[in-house]
Amino acid sequence: MDSRNCSFFRTPPKRVAMTDGTDGDDLVVDTEDGETDVDALLERAGFDPDSNVLTRRQAEVLAFRERGMRQRDIAEQLGTSRANVSNVEASARENIARARETVAFAEAVAAPIRIEVPAGTDLFDVPTMVYDACDAADLKVNYTAPELMTAVSDAAGGAVEGRAVNESLLVGVTDDGELRVRRSGE
Repeated sequence: MDSRNCSFFRTPPKRVAMTDGTDGDDLVVDTEDGETDVDALLERAGFDPDSNVLTRRQAEVLAFRERGMRQRDIAEQLGTSRANVSNVEASARENIARARETVAFAEAVAAPIRIEVPAGTDLFDVPTMVYDACDAADLKVNYTAPELMTAVSDAAGGAVEGRAVNESLLVGVTDDGELRVRRSGE
């Protein structure tokens, strides 16, 4: 029996909606003894340790966790302690957060339209600031005023409370009219 075609799980995986229309089960590869074949799993998911911000061990732990495995079970399968799995998982999630922050920074800096929103600005004034900058550059923004305020508020996190912009923001608008919002850190 080809072990890659076995679909027995000790712990049921989360259902994952894939862009190709499948449910993600094709990424789960189990061995005859019921263990997940992490090498095959990472290969089929396209993990490349040379171009990834995660170490191989971090990718392994996250792959198992995303399939609903408990840290104790992962530790047993990888031959390590639960505490080590916990530390590896925390480091992996921190690396992912840092990678996302780097991408957000690069997108904000590369946006052709950048609007500085100073601390103390009323959130209701932000759409006019964005629309004026986009009009001057002949660029269409893909948001109505209420959508724009919601997007800015959501992306800014604690920097916006109610209508008050409490920290300076950099609002970027991409060539395709999408927003990129960052705390500017004056």
